[in-house]
Amino acid sequence: MHTSSVFKQRYLLSLSFTEQYEVVGSSDPVFAVAGEDVILPCSVKPNISVVDMRVEWFRLDLKDSVVHVYEDHVDKNTDQSQSYRGRTKLNHQELQRGDASLKLASVQFSDEGRYKCFIQSKSWFDDATVDVKVEAVVGHPPVITVDGFGHSGGLHLQCQSEGWYPEPDLEWLNSEGVSLSSETTETHRNADRFSVKHTVTIHHSDKIHCRVKLRHHMLEALIITTSNMFHSWRTSVILISVSVVLSVIAAILIAVFTRKNRAHDRLEKEKRGLQQAHDRLEKEKRGLQQALTHLRTHSVNVILDADTAHPHLIVSDDGKQVRCENTQMNRVNGGKDRFNDYLGVLGKEGFSSGCFYFEVQVNGQTKWDLGVTRESVNRKGWISLSPENGYWIVGRRDGLYRAHDSSASFFSLSVNPQRVSVFVDYKKGLIFFNDVESSSHIYSYTNQSFNEKLYPFVCLGYESNENPTPLIICDDYY
Repeated sequence: MHTSSVFKQRYLLSLSFTEQYEVVGSSDPVFAVAGEDVILPCSVKPNISVVDMRVEWFRLDLKDSVVHVYEDHVDKNTDQSQSYRGRTKLNHQELQRGDASLKLASVQFSDEGRYKCFIQSKSWFDDATVDVKVEAVVGHPPVITVDGFGHSGGLHLQCQSEGWYPEPDLEWLNSEGVSLSSETTETHRNADRFSVKHTVTIHHSDKIHCRVKLRHHMLEALIITTSNMFHSWRTSVILISVSVVLSVIAAILIAVFTRKNRAHDRLEKEKRGLQQAHDRLEKEKRGLQQALTHLRTHSVNVILDADTAHPHLIVSDDGKQVRCENTQMNRVNGGKDRFNDYLGVLGKEGFSSGCFYFEVQVNGQTKWDLGVTRESVNRKGWISLSPENGYWIVGRRDGLYRAHDSSASFFSLSVNPQRVSVFVDYKKGLIFFNDVESSSHIYSYTNQSFNEKLYPFVCLGYESNENPTPLIICDDYY
């Protein structure tokens, strides 16, 4: 028998206790995004007050392991690990309801690991383990540009990538996979995101890779340097060296004229390429518009169910709009479970077969999630809005967009959607999200398995939203 189990039995036999409880954490890993805040769930069952108990959070995989300590009605963090100073918080009001979840601010990669939530009363103690996984914010794919020639005839290449957190690593590789030394490096931080820029000089034709890496994420760009590029430099040197000889002035003028013609031909070729790309995009857009017209044949009349709304939300009388007031509204419960942390609300009608479609106007709102949920979904506390927990959503946070599939993934869009459509094929396990106005695809969940009713779901973030702009269920299809 494990030593801690023997100790616990002896400890319990030596006490005449009057209360027993179970400490519950999370059976699934808690996914956090680097730089953002995360809630580590921990509570007791039954929901008795833990105000008079000792609550201790610590790491199982670190030597200096104290994360947060609460005892005698106050936080006691004198022995707290230095890396957690000023970043942890318990909600003392929630302790009265048996909730000892820990808020961890400004998540770092070093925060990834196994956490123990230990709760001890005068006559009982128990603990639970929470496994935390930290995800990076993936930036834009790198872009390689040619930045002229050096005095030795080398070709200057510049690679730049933006929108990462934390700072990524950038490296140059040749066709053999050998790392090339960067000659200049620049790193900038703007709005909690990093951009990196490195330059390298190439002296012969090759396939050159620019690779940006952050943990297990990697984006790469490729440029093929040809002999023609270096031939252009050699020709320039020869022309400059003989320019002092009057007898070759005519030859120089002819070379300049030829180069202009080549430049003109190259510009015309690039123009034709851009026109072809534009025509291709227009064709794809028309195809998406036709597909959107077809999807709208499955439109349903979504009415928001105010009885499921978070107390800070105001649902319009017709059930078509919802906004955040940030002051609790007094309503009749209606016998249904409300969301109490996420600012969410469900549609009144669920669907368990066929296809259904609806559109939501998000214009002006900077913090939102929308999609569908299972009928039996958990609406209490903090959970990951993922398919594993019965949520199929896309959302927006801090200018980036996110979706949950196997893990939380953030991505950027070239145009911020004003109206988002949701299409569900229940039998095929498909959920599509599209930008209605730009007729562009946002995200898809495929090969899903549904075994109960699905309800439309909209959300204005977690706990608070200062933006008064409502989310609107649209009926004016055009």
